[in-house]
Amino acid sequence: MNVKASTRYKREHKADYGKERIGILYEDEYLCVINKPSGLLTCPYPGSRARTAQDILEQIMRNRGILNSNHKPLVVHRLDRDTSGVMMFAFTETAQKKIMDGWHKMVTERLYRAVAENPSSADKALSDSGLIDDELSFNAHHVGFVPSESMKKSSKNLKVVPARTNFVVIERGTTHTLFELSLDTGKKNQIRAHLASKGYPLCGDENYRAHTDYFHRLCLHARTLAFVHPFTGKEMSFQVPEPDEWLEYVKRGDPNPTPPVWAFEAEEIKIRKGREKKEAGIEGVILGKKRISAKEKAHMNFIELGKKR
Repeated sequence: MNVKASTRYKREHKADYGKERIGILYEDEYLCVINKPSGLLTCPYPGSRARTAQDILEQIMRNRGILNSNHKPLVVHRLDRDTSGVMMFAFTETAQKKIMDGWHKMVTERLYRAVAENPSSADKALSDSGLIDDELSFNAHHVGFVPSESMKKSSKNLKVVPARTNFVVIERGTTHTLFELSLDTGKKNQIRAHLASKGYPLCGDENYRAHTDYFHRLCLHARTLAFVHPFTGKEMSFQVPEPDEWLEYVKRGDPNPTPPVWAFEAEEIKIRKGREKKEAGIEGVILGKKRISAKEKAHMNFIELGKKR
């Protein structure tokens, strides 16, 4: 299994890697609102053994003696692993169904903040506010992207889904922009894919090949979640601000950023492949009339290789 360069870096340098904690903002008999840190999965997926926010909440309830088959954390929505911020769990199957069925009506505000790299030229800059409504598709690794029109026409099997992201520019710096975003649709990777398609990859986003990783994390944070309680009818709002350093960074700018770890890895792979190609060429000359590539050599046994010599 291939591990992303950014993940390997976090394993070695992130102080709480694999030990992240959640903050409980509110809980009652029906639901719970938490603050999820970056680097923590929302819930398990097939084949994964990583700790999740759901696991941690279960353990907290178990320690309190209130966890049972009828009262346990159940998923109603998700945040990407590297996205931090406010999210909700249901505590009963009845609550889970009611929340999921009425999500778009009960949620009155859901805001994100993100630091994104500026596009290569000023004439490609987004306006101070607007809507991105490009359809999304997903690759073999389930990473969302905005397909081009030619791709839609040429690929008969390409599946697309509608997606709508509202944005407001909070601060526009020389190298980065701080956005506030809200979603009309909640598709996987929606904010990341939409902004990247407009030339604004999020700082620290390896999936969309960002050129900066100043904070060694994805700079996307679920800041606000407001909703009408599905059982009490009470209006509720929870807010956890993004790190202050994000705004400071945007104002200051980063004209000479240190390349992110995935850029170093890509360069190392390029150098290694070049070296292997060169060595294969030299060996081909030494081995005789026909050049034998490294790939061909790897499939030859030592007897065949001896005959070639």
